[in-house]
Amino acid sequence: MHIIDRRLNPGGKSLANRQRFLRRVRDVAQRAVREAAREKDIKDLGKDGHVTVPVDGVREPKFTRNPSTGVQDHILPGNKTYIEGDLIERPPGGGGGGGGSGEAGDGGQDGEDSFRFVLTREEFLELFLEDLELPDLAKRRLAVVETATLRRAGYTVSGSPANLSIGRTLRNSLSRRIALKRPKAAETAALEEEIRALEESEPDAAILDEMRAELERLRTRSHRIPYVDPIDLRYRRFEPYPRPVAQAVMFCLMDVSGSMTEHMKDLAKRFYILLHIFLTRRYKHVEIVFIRHTDHAKEVDEETFFGSRETGGTLVSSALVEMKRIIAER
Repeated sequence: MHIIDRRLNPGGKSLANRQRFLRRVRDVAQRAVREAAREKDIKDLGKDGHVTVPVDGVREPKFTRNPSTGVQDHILPGNKTYIEGDLIERPPGGGGGGGGSGEAGDGGQDGEDSFRFVLTREEFLELFLEDLELPDLAKRRLAVVETATLRRAGYTVSGSPANLSIGRTLRNSLSRRIALKRPKAAETAALEEEIRALEESEPDAAILDEMRAELERLRTRSHRIPYVDPIDLRYRRFEPYPRPVAQAVMFCLMDVSGSMTEHMKDLAKRFYILLHIFLTRRYKHVEIVFIRHTDHAKEVDEETFFGSRETGGTLVSSALVEMKRIIAER
């Protein structure tokens, strides 16, 4: 059996060629992703992004003949030095023809020295997490989709009998009966007692007939206006929503004294990026609080947190005290 897949690839491009390209330039793209992570904010890292790699990293390998070995025939025009039938010695080192002197970038001129392409979110995270040596379980957690549950969302006029809201149905029934002036059972019973009392005495026939007609009218109206009508029925309605919906806060604490090198700061930023990606998959709203400290701590913005340097000693407890203060206030 032969299967031919004629489905269009995303963006009209070959998905297979794209994957082969990423495998070939994986090391270069991985370094480019790490460089891009330093430039991006924590909240923006999980999105699609542009990655720039050098042209040397995207050139395809190819086979060429070794000019220093083998037998090669050439047809050359004659001149004053050589005539037909003369043998020309091979240049030392296999050189001779030239070529390669017209590369872009020679002569001090700028050429095309980079290749820019777009990585999807999944491709970016795969390259970003690959060299962190995380367990497979931790990598799989980043791809977990939020589970949905049901919550109350008002009432509807149709539904399952198990979801019938008796209280709301009787409330609608009472409103309808009051609006349509449905006779009450007490009014009908009182009129019946009055008619029965008149019949025991010598009543006026006209008055008695009038009261009997009124009673019949009340009974007929009670039958026409039912106690519970189908339009009164209300059912509890449920709708799915993602969980959890609680808000989360992420505290980023880092020492910024002279002992912190750029490599250590880069590791800290990558850790906070990974933690933010994890939290945004499980919470709708994630607030980030940056606290930097030496021997004293203070809350700063993200640019100051990763970029600015300070001098002083190291007292970790000052950052914990500042974090506790922010939790108590907010």
